[in-house]
Amino acid sequence: MHPFLKEAYDKELVAAIEQYHSGYLKLAFTNLERAHILGQSYNIAHARTHWWMLRVGLRNRDIVEILGQIPRILGALLFSRIWAPIGNTGGARVPLFKTMPIPHELQVLLDRYGHKPNKWLTL
Repeated sequence: MHPFLKEAYDKELVAAIEQYHSGYLKLAFTNLERAHILGQSYNIAHARTHWWMLRVGLRNRDIVEILGQIPRILGALLFSRIWAPIGNTGGARVPLFKTMPIPHELQVLLDRYGHKPNKWLTL
């Protein structure tokens, strides 16, 4: 991961973790969604984001999120470098293969520093 992209990813993840520990779970999840967009092409970053989404789900006792994050963690570890749905925010209530619009400020970072997915694997 390019250092500038990693810095942006880490900023979102750290904010999410701080909010999680402060009990602001909705805000934590929003930062996790942004971290997911930035890190979804990198196995460890991608899986780490889903791990924290699972933790938010557990803390909220949200069975949909809990059951949805477990296969996403495995998929992130196995497939992130090959293919990821562009812009997908990673929550369990979002279809796995759905591409989504990317916030402009994140798109700028991804265009400049992000992993370029294989075009032939994009749905």
